[in-house]
Amino acid sequence: MAATIFEFFGYRADDRSDLAKHAADTEVCPISGETCQKSFNDGVVSGVCAIKPITSEPVICCPIRLYADDYRILSDIADRVFGPNLKLVAGRDAVNYSIDNREPCVAVFGKGWGGELRLPQKSKKGGYFVDWVLAKISEEGDLVEFVAVEVQTIDTTGTYRPGYDALKQDGLVEKTTAGLNWENVAKRILPQLIYKGQILQREELCKSGLFFVCPEPVFKRIMERLGGQEGLVRYALQPASITFAVYDYDLSSEPPNETLIPLKNTLNHSTTVYKVQEAFNNVTLPIENVYRDAIRRALGIESE
Repeated sequence: MAATIFEFFGYRADDRSDLAKHAADTEVCPISGETCQKSFNDGVVSGVCAIKPITSEPVICCPIRLYADDYRILSDIADRVFGPNLKLVAGRDAVNYSIDNREPCVAVFGKGWGGELRLPQKSKKGGYFVDWVLAKISEEGDLVEFVAVEVQTIDTTGTYRPGYDALKQDGLVEKTTAGLNWENVAKRILPQLIYKGQILQREELCKSGLFFVCPEPVFKRIMERLGGQEGLVRYALQPASITFAVYDYDLSSEPPNETLIPLKNTLNHSTTVYKVQEAFNNVTLPIENVYRDAIRRALGIESE
């Protein structure tokens, strides 16, 4: 597979503006305001937000890129679950905010806010982190309800280091051997969604289950693995819900240089953890004796 770097330190790789150059020179992410967290094995900061396969649309590969527009994805979910226009407040500060202002708010637990919360495993050893927990706090400072949020982009295979070098040194967009690790959709993402969804449905204050935020190409691959979106019957929000909240680049208009490409919410699809598990377990098998025939072809033996 071959791909080019599509976004570099927040800006389009072909953006030659002073602002884009400054972001690359300082290695600061324009979304987080901090040094880019993505790096190569040797520690060099990579700055790659998205790559574009030669034959398809660009795919976001850095979760931070989805936090653009002041964590809009979290505001969108809070508006849908708790009601509109509640202020997002970091962790424990939310209690004092609600009491002092005599108004409800949303306590945010996640990296850079109130710290991540761990879901324990049955053995009580280890466990999974949930990326975000949004908790509605009453004007009296009490916990009313909460919802969990997972954010997932996609890992890459191969390397885009030559593309990085070309952009850093000469400002050129060059083809690389980078690809997308779609196998992780089945191996890691879906089993974790099912596990976390089953835990959350037992929480009396988790009335809307789990939201899973991802770019549109990732959602499409997940649906391919699950046999198609039509098999995941829509349900109203409930404790056993898994809601796919899909975001992607809004390429309907060409943004000017020095501007981040806006994101748009392309789909919200709520189903249940049971439907996802059922579809995940319903594996479509190939025809019989595929290994036998492959071995025979490798040995130069004609198949029967």
